[in-house]
Amino acid sequence: MSQHRNAVSSGGPAAARWRELLQARAIPAEIRAAAPQDPSRHDPARFVPPVVPEDTPSRRAALQLLGSEGGTVLDVGCGAGAAGLALLPKVSYLIGVDHAEDMLRAFEQACTERGVAHRSVHGPWPDVARQAGAADVVVSHHVGYNTLELGPFLAALGAAARRGVVVELHAAHPGAWLDPLWLQFHGLRRPAPATAQDVLAVCAEVGIHPEVQHWTRAAQPRHPEAELDFSMRRLCLPAQRRGEVAEAVARLGPRHRDLVTISWST
Repeated sequence: MSQHRNAVSSGGPAAARWRELLQARAIPAEIRAAAPQDPSRHDPARFVPPVVPEDTPSRRAALQLLGSEGGTVLDVGCGAGAAGLALLPKVSYLIGVDHAEDMLRAFEQACTERGVAHRSVHGPWPDVARQAGAADVVVSHHVGYNTLELGPFLAALGAAARRGVVVELHAAHPGAWLDPLWLQFHGLRRPAPATAQDVLAVCAEVGIHPEVQHWTRAAQPRHPEAELDFSMRRLCLPAQRRGEVAEAVARLGPRHRDLVTISWST
């Protein structure tokens, strides 16, 4: 994997473009104010780690960094722990960082059920980087598009990793699939989404030159009611429009997720 040393925070044009792209997709204040639920909230039940982890490029990249001897893992934006727990039995100790307390409780429960030594750290990255400490391998899945200051975020991942870092995210902003429904229900035309190419441009600004793997996760069976709840919350719509939203989501068809694995050695 490509080498990365002494990353520094970015204030360059790529970082500025990233901020602008994310800020342009913020939910308008008047729509958010009328939302019956917090549209940014995630249900921990949707992120419970599977018993048998999916064999993905991200998992393989992290296992390669851990090597035959295994080691400690820091999972930034851990949710319920799927990224770190997918590396068992190579993980000797797992540290989970998340800004949501309910996610950390789900992470702790999953670790306990699997008998994994662990510690949880509550707060946003990189604000809690010192509290989290270092690990052999740092993983961070599906956090980048929620991070305005991406340069310092990435640099802190590298600084915390003794061997290397694995970042997984969508090829384009994960909310973009709902853009047709924003137009249908709110008359709101969403701007062009940020993409993984924008992430890689910020990587270059902070001195990270990673390996990049593009791949696709095929549409998988989901719990339709939970998926509908998620869409309703994201779209800031009330319960009485549930039937309309269900029909609109069905028309969008199965979702194949185009993903990117970004990894580098430290």
